[in-house]
Amino acid sequence: MSDLCLTLLCPPAVEEKLLDLLLMSPSANVFTSAPTAAHGLTFNNLNQTEQVLGRGFATQVQVIISNADKPALLEAIQSQLAGAGLRYWITPVVEAGDIA
Repeated sequence: MSDLCLTLLCPPAVEEKLLDLLLMSPSANVFTSAPTAAHGLTFNNLNQTEQVLGRGFATQVQVIISNADKPALLEAIQSQLAGAGLRYWITPVVEAGDIA
């Protein structure tokens, strides 16, 4: 079983919905969230302040999941948050553990 890191960028307006979904998901045991500035987003989706600054306000969420859990989690996110403006990418986790 190989671990993956699912990174999601979500608009602040749907942050709580996404976090609630992840908290209820049995496959999302470990995840983090943080405010971030997102660059390269569609210009029409940015408010006036974001257009002037050249970056969008977003929340970045990173979830450690197994490769086997990936399809179900992505399907749940798609079905509950379709059209909400989320973006995602997946990277392999080379190593993970606890520092004792």
